[in-house]
Amino acid sequence: MSKGTRGFIGAMAMLAPLGADEERALYPIIQEGRRASAQLAKMSGLEGSPERLRLLRARQEGQEAESTLLRATFGLVRARVQERGYHFYNEDLEAAGVEGLVNALQRFDPEKGNRFATYANYWITKLVNQAVQQQAGLSDAEMRLILQYQRLQRSNPTKTFTKRELAQALKISQAKAHEVVQLSRELQSRRYASVELDEVADPRLSNDPSDAPAWVIEELRRLTGDDFDAFWQYTFKTMSIDEIAKLYGITRQGMAKRIDRSRRAVRESPEAKRLQEWFAQQ
Repeated sequence: MSKGTRGFIGAMAMLAPLGADEERALYPIIQEGRRASAQLAKMSGLEGSPERLRLLRARQEGQEAESTLLRATFGLVRARVQERGYHFYNEDLEAAGVEGLVNALQRFDPEKGNRFATYANYWITKLVNQAVQQQAGLSDAEMRLILQYQRLQRSNPTKTFTKRELAQALKISQAKAHEVVQLSRELQSRRYASVELDEVADPRLSNDPSDAPAWVIEELRRLTGDDFDAFWQYTFKTMSIDEIAKLYGITRQGMAKRIDRSRRAVRESPEAKRLQEWFAQQ
């Protein structure tokens, strides 16, 4: 895949998204660089020694690998900001998304099994939402209730909730339910696009491949092959097909076909019933 730049975000040049294998190839370099950095911090003297020079090289290579991973994921920041569709200054939301991306890089543990983009998606969305919340003057509690209300609407697109039904669903008073509806409408009025605010699952807490039973991962990797990450992200709705397609550098139609092929392979597997039971419990 070409590593040509795809524009700028802040002062940093964006790179084309990395393929799964390209991304995984960076992980050992990043980990070795972090170990070298920790050792250098404890090392005193030995200036110019072969060991110090080796550690300095490893640290530099690790930092370069981290920079490549960061810049190749910048497109996810822009996608998250654009999909919010607010009249707020996009530069502010973009800065929040970049902060989330950097936070993700600092916390990312390659040994957990997730792709970096899956992990970063949580942090980017979290900080962009916080920026929206701050600019809209909403409290944490108000923001949580708005998100819950919008999820309820998406789950029941043809239903109009009464204040009583909404109050019961959100476990709040009817007066508070009315306030939440008004706040959600005011937030919607500040949009120039009709995209819903959303939350994504924290990959540290749920739907993490590293938390799934070994037999599930082994069977799914056997059935889906190189499309395992895409299938996992789509299944647990950590990313949309559009986002996954951009990450893999292919068309939305092409990614939809690959995911459909993976789903069909899972349905036709001898372990289909057992896998379905496991997915239903998540």
